[in-house]
Amino acid sequence: MDQHHPHSRTGVGYFSVVNDEELVRARGDEPDQITGGGRHQHPVDPRRVAMARERLPSAEEGDRLTSVLSLMADPTRARLLYALDVVDELCVGDLALALSVSEDAVSYGLRVLRTAGLVTRRKEGRIVFYRLAEGFPEPLRQHCLRQLIEMSRAPIDDEP
Repeated sequence: MDQHHPHSRTGVGYFSVVNDEELVRARGDEPDQITGGGRHQHPVDPRRVAMARERLPSAEEGDRLTSVLSLMADPTRARLLYALDVVDELCVGDLALALSVSEDAVSYGLRVLRTAGLVTRRKEGRIVFYRLAEGFPEPLRQHCLRQLIEMSRAPIDDEP
């Protein structure tokens, strides 16, 4: 275990290392109910615990966020969002060509994204064009998603 940080990588959340053989499950929502078996008492930093609690999304908001993020966890849907970000709008056939996938895969991905409110469509004659929904967060497109890809390429280094 890292001597500079009281939690192991797997100890964050509901579990805290007690000793080499035991784990203690948190009872309820009180951080001081988990003890480190003589190693340390929780909370280690009450001010930061309070600050984290104040800024956390509600359980309902967490559920909604998880649902949206799981929609974007599919490679085709993630790439559809990128393609629509780059060119503003495209039809299913053109998106299939751009992503080098089948039109069926694009149609299904767009249907899921549209149901979630992330993509909209407009008809021009017989052609249906798809675009990111109005209000799709610009910082998410321009910074967050691309930065997450870069972070995933970096080696994991938990040492200070």
